[in-house]
Amino acid sequence: MDTEQQRQRRAKKRAYFAYVVFGAIAAIFLVTTVFQWKGISIQINTDEPTAQANELQIGEEKEPVTQAVEKAGGAVVGISNIKQSNPVSQNSGTGSGVIYKKEQGNAYIVTNHHVVENAEQLEVILNDGTKIKAELEGSDPLTDLAVLKINDKHVKQVAKLGDAKDVEVGQTAIAIGNPLGMEFAGSATKGIVSGVNRNIPVDMNKDGQADWQTEVIQTDAAINPGNSGGALINLQGEVIGINTMKIAQNEIEGLGFSIPMDVAKPVIKDLENNGEVKRPYMGVSLQDIKQIPANILTEQLNLPGDIQHGVIVGGVEPGSPADKAGLKKSDVITEIEGNKIESLVNLRQFLYKETEEGNEVELTIYRNGEKIKSDLQLSSQ
Repeated sequence: MDTEQQRQRRAKKRAYFAYVVFGAIAAIFLVTTVFQWKGISIQINTDEPTAQANELQIGEEKEPVTQAVEKAGGAVVGISNIKQSNPVSQNSGTGSGVIYKKEQGNAYIVTNHHVVENAEQLEVILNDGTKIKAELEGSDPLTDLAVLKINDKHVKQVAKLGDAKDVEVGQTAIAIGNPLGMEFAGSATKGIVSGVNRNIPVDMNKDGQADWQTEVIQTDAAINPGNSGGALINLQGEVIGINTMKIAQNEIEGLGFSIPMDVAKPVIKDLENNGEVKRPYMGVSLQDIKQIPANILTEQLNLPGDIQHGVIVGGVEPGSPADKAGLKKSDVITEIEGNKIESLVNLRQFLYKETEEGNEVELTIYRNGEKIKSDLQLSSQ
């Protein structure tokens, strides 16, 4: 039988063991807390059933920017615009693109319209150097966006498209692309979002008159030739914009622009599904009255002197919605659905954002000085 003295010795041993275990746990907790505060991660692996601690693994956590680039970088590709030049083909330009979806054996890439414009052949270069022939699904000059399709056999990474509505001035912005061609493929530059809801005039037919106002995010992250079509990402590695242009003048620095995802997403969907973006159509050629001398407006068009806004109908396409609505050459459109029309761009933005094919809109028109109303049913362009 155990004596009282033996039982006391065993109780002391158990208490000592408990103190040792508790002390070890407390020490691990303290070291873990300190290391995490210093940005160091600790991993302790145990093997069942002995629960013996394996080798302690200590490593510095990667920078947030590095983590973001790793999440999106593999989905940014190069795009070669190839034109035939007898007897061989020539690469007439290289841009960037972003793989945003894999589906049924195909991968889909968004890029800029101006990157693929007039291409006779398109080739995608993955970040591991693999070259794949690409098909153009559709392209839209107004928003400067295009969608390509490739076989997804070698595609390993797909980018996550974010929401531009969450973008704020001052947040970190990282541009990923291929500046100056594939020699610098996968380059990343860091800056901030310098501005949101910016509008850049676009003159597509080079007539000196803006045809559209492209909505963009402004950033000071470097966007150089070859970056067009690449990704602008946030610290979560989400694509918040498709890089499109920069203002390059000697006295200007850090003015780059990216198409925000809330603008790009519906266009991408239309291009992927329909090959084009269908927009409401009137069937008229128009010109801003601000480009017309005042004496012509008052003497030839008999426009009242207090009317300083609107667009002049330069021509009406036979059989078009405008023709059916009775519009005539030299009519001045000043309002649509009660909304004041300042310019051609203003009218197009209202049509494309606020109306759909088949809608009937009321136009306020001045014809030979007389104010009239006309109802026009929009068709699809």
